[in-house]
Amino acid sequence: MKNILWAVLFLMGLNSFAQSNTNLADHYRAFYNEMRLQGDVNGIINALTHLNVLSPSKERKDTLAYVYMNNNQHLQALNTIGIEKKTDDSDLAVQVKAVSLKALNQPKRAIEHFELLFTRTPSAYLAYELADLKIQVGDNEGATTNIDYGIANATDEMKYAFYERQQPYEVALKAAFYHLQGLVVYNKDKNNIDTAIASIDEALKIEPNFNLASLSKQALVARKEKTAEGEQN
Repeated sequence: MKNILWAVLFLMGLNSFAQSNTNLADHYRAFYNEMRLQGDVNGIINALTHLNVLSPSKERKDTLAYVYMNNNQHLQALNTIGIEKKTDDSDLAVQVKAVSLKALNQPKRAIEHFELLFTRTPSAYLAYELADLKIQVGDNEGATTNIDYGIANATDEMKYAFYERQQPYEVALKAAFYHLQGLVVYNKDKNNIDTAIASIDEALKIEPNFNLASLSKQALVARKEKTAEGEQN
């Protein structure tokens, strides 16, 4: 009799716990929707975290990581979904890993995720990210492949933002590719400065106020003049 009583109490406890979890989940879903309406990022993160505990979901975890990424909390984003390359990851998860690893100065690891995204859905924007990262790790041949793709596929409407100045600015994506092309030409052959400058001139022809390209050209011209002076001496 005592065993039956304990069993009944145990089942009642389980039922009560299940109802409590359901009520909490409903509460945090409503809380999440309200935080979205208010644009409260910390509230959204709080709601998604609780929902993931109460009712684990891969899709919701990916969303939480994406919110962290958009809030420049890249370490938290990666702690949420990891950094490993997984072929069954959603596009959203791969994007979070790629962008956050890039932001945390992990170009080699970022490249493999950008490559996966590019394999799934090729685009000029992804090609630019790959070219830029490959230049950083010294893969000039790989960068050239991405640059060629980008120049061929970037449209006049596509823009890319730069932040090296206090005031961010945008330039035509094709101009950004020509700038990278100039850097790659120089990286491959330090004596081929004229060809490198010619590529950057193409960028400046499209975007005369492209500050980063202007700085690169100034550096190359100064290098050329210094080399010429050395040869004369």
